[in-house]
Amino acid sequence: MSYLSLFITCSLFLAGCSDSTTPSEQSRDTNNEARPIINPVQKGCIRCHMAHQDKAHNFSCSSCHAGKDTSNDQKDAHTGLISQPAHPASMTQSCGRCHPDQVAGTTQSIHFTLKRKVNLVRKAFGAQESLDTLIQIPVADEPETALQLADDMLRRRCLRCHLYSSGDPYPLVGHGTGCAACHLDFTNGAPTSHTFLATPGDKQCLQCHYENWVGADYHGRFEHDFNEEYRTPYITKDPFTRPYGVEYHQLTPDIHQQRGLICVDCHGGAELMNTRKTKAIQCQDCHLQEILGKSLPANVTEKEGKYFLHSKGDKKRHAIPLMRDPAHTAFEDQISCQACHAQWAFNDTGTHLLRNDTRENDAFWRLTTQGSWEVEKILTYNLNPDYPTTMAPVMLDKINGEEKKGIWHQGYIMRRWETVQLGRDTNGRISVMRPLLDLHLSWLDEENKIRFDAIQAQSSDKGLQPYTPHTTGPAGMFYRQRLKDFYRLEEQREKKTETRDQEPPQEN
Repeated sequence: MSYLSLFITCSLFLAGCSDSTTPSEQSRDTNNEARPIINPVQKGCIRCHMAHQDKAHNFSCSSCHAGKDTSNDQKDAHTGLISQPAHPASMTQSCGRCHPDQVAGTTQSIHFTLKRKVNLVRKAFGAQESLDTLIQIPVADEPETALQLADDMLRRRCLRCHLYSSGDPYPLVGHGTGCAACHLDFTNGAPTSHTFLATPGDKQCLQCHYENWVGADYHGRFEHDFNEEYRTPYITKDPFTRPYGVEYHQLTPDIHQQRGLICVDCHGGAELMNTRKTKAIQCQDCHLQEILGKSLPANVTEKEGKYFLHSKGDKKRHAIPLMRDPAHTAFEDQISCQACHAQWAFNDTGTHLLRNDTRENDAFWRLTTQGSWEVEKILTYNLNPDYPTTMAPVMLDKINGEEKKGIWHQGYIMRRWETVQLGRDTNGRISVMRPLLDLHLSWLDEENKIRFDAIQAQSSDKGLQPYTPHTTGPAGMFYRQRLKDFYRLEEQREKKTETRDQEPPQEN
């Protein structure tokens, strides 16, 4: 049995089953938006577009969108129109006129370039040089190497959330582009108003930080398996049953989220937008008195030896507990905080991605729920026997917007959260790990020929990479056992390595 056959077989049982609810029932049809209601009393843009602006942006529509805001003729009014002035291609000329430092800083930020994620994956598939930004990922319509196949996967399947794209049109996933991604409120892929948010809320963060990624875990969310049998049907009072494309298990949220803090209470604009050189936030910055006594974070105050954080979320003042347990000083900087304080962590093992250029989808009838709007739409349509035709297997390039042949299926060998895995990061510190690079890529071309068969990312220790789960809670009585188990396993591995190195070479 080939790796491709193994992927299909495992995916059928472990990672997919057709959801009876189609994408169109979960979100709006992007081709059938509500038509504007014409108000004959008004003139210009607001004759058709009822935009409510905040005080700071109470100026003519053409200031950002160009066009002619004095004309009542649609064709004339839309002359030179910029539909997305906050898009990276336009934000310097629009947003940058009033916010030049913020725009200039944003273009260098990790949130804008995504270069960490891009280079991590590309180097695992053979890249020798680093890229500065995702838009530098080469286009590879007919991949000839594993790296080119990975590039195609990144551009069309993996990087659906970034500032050049408005994301998948699931109810709480679609967002604005450029500056609007964080500073405008979107629902069902459309802005709810033109009131700009000085402080983005968690709703904005989760439009990209959903699925099994940091952000969703802060709210205690773990995405269900793709198989319908693992996605328990339920009735909810919420307006959407699948707001992020796939249902999720509700686990224990991070203690900070339970107390009312939002993402930007820790991750401020200077860190996210790179407006000045800043180090990444550390737990010690708020919880270690030695550091607080030297420099208080912007949203922290001190009174009579006690420290308080003023939340941008619930607007309340929160007393900050200080690190007093002897364990915090006993290990110094040898162990990350989450190695003891993470309540759970993401462990999606055996992530298989298959580019399928054929119209044959019968093998994937259990895989229609994919967490990808495009793939889900094509599979749901093509596997419906009532339709006489099939949709072409095409997906958009999420960076340049061009349509390319082939759709990327995804499946997992196992999705779990129970065990918090520990390992050592590049500095030798014990940290929480997850199998981020346990990736396997395949390609079935339009002639049903297997071009690549489960090409695996080159990474040691089953693709484990250090990360910081946002599932903070009390260390509890078992944190020492967690560390003891790690030391014991590490010692066993070292002994095996020593034994293997001491064995004499075998004669041929």
